[in-house]
Amino acid sequence: MTDALKRLSDEGVAIWLDDLSRKRITSGNLAELIDQQHVVGVTTNPSIFQKAISSGDGYEQQLADLTARKVTVEEALRMITTADVRDAADVLRPVFDATGGQDGRVSIEVDPRLAHHTTPTIAEAKQLAWLVDRPNTLIKIPATKAGLPAITEVIGLGISVNVTLIFSLERYREVMDAYLAGLEKAKAAGLDLSLIRSVASFFVSRVDTEIDKRLEKLGTDEAKALKGKAALANARLAYEAYEEVFSSDRWAALDKAGANKQRPLWASTGVKDPAFKDTLYVDELVAPGTVNTMPEATLEATADHGAITGDTVRGTYDAARADLAAIGKLGISYDDVVQVLEDEGVEKFEASWNDLLKSTEAELARLAPSEG
Repeated sequence: MTDALKRLSDEGVAIWLDDLSRKRITSGNLAELIDQQHVVGVTTNPSIFQKAISSGDGYEQQLADLTARKVTVEEALRMITTADVRDAADVLRPVFDATGGQDGRVSIEVDPRLAHHTTPTIAEAKQLAWLVDRPNTLIKIPATKAGLPAITEVIGLGISVNVTLIFSLERYREVMDAYLAGLEKAKAAGLDLSLIRSVASFFVSRVDTEIDKRLEKLGTDEAKALKGKAALANARLAYEAYEEVFSSDRWAALDKAGANKQRPLWASTGVKDPAFKDTLYVDELVAPGTVNTMPEATLEATADHGAITGDTVRGTYDAARADLAAIGKLGISYDDVVQVLEDEGVEKFEASWNDLLKSTEAELARLAPSEG
């Protein structure tokens, strides 16, 4: 084992685990990852919960109790997922305290079926914050058009937010704007800005998956030479936008009032193409003040053979722009790609949530006591 994970942390990258299950908490595995693998946060999404709960491991007693109470499947699902997030938040609390609230965070997502509805998203975010009731929680809100005003409103209420499903540079700028607007609302309401935190989850591997599929279809040498370049270029230019926004006069006024920067978080960092090194989206996205949330396989691969050589983002912006321009010149529309990815992202999480509802309903039915 190298200590690539320590080197990554030393470069200012917070390592978060992109996974959670009850077994991971109760077995001590999460505590072990924090202690030995420099993990300082956890992210969840509907797909992660679907996998965890459908495995059944550790959920039987709670499911039986919920069945006895005859709760709806939606309520059962929220009781189960918030219990896991609450327990994980407690495991991570020492990290939260040690980092002054920056890390030690656990994310939980609003119902993905609300992705295109602003008011229900705000209501759900408030409910989740109340249900989990831990200061080190982040409520995940998707960066859809309807999600943007919800982000502003929820931040304005003093609730910390993980903005998810960001694919485009334009949308990312809108997300940062929504965050700053939320801080301005919170400031006007007299809230303590230092207690509000946010990360912006900028998705990485899915960009390569979609663009590389289109490059492969073109089949030319020029197209093939650009495979595996789009996702890194996109993420690096996102960091450039972050540097710009958080050095603006607008930010300076909030900074003076005690606000925290909204950190870029690299999401979807598991490499999908076996032709690429499995730590590509870790090694090549090292920059201070970022978060990299990794599936366990990527975490282990980085610990084993990650090549952390210092900052691999700043100073790459011109090359990144050139790569995206070259892809555009081949007739691949960036705007179309990012819209397809956002639509697919929402659909995938909604499908996982629906699967989760079905499997939970089946478990509740199986455990239902016979009448009498």
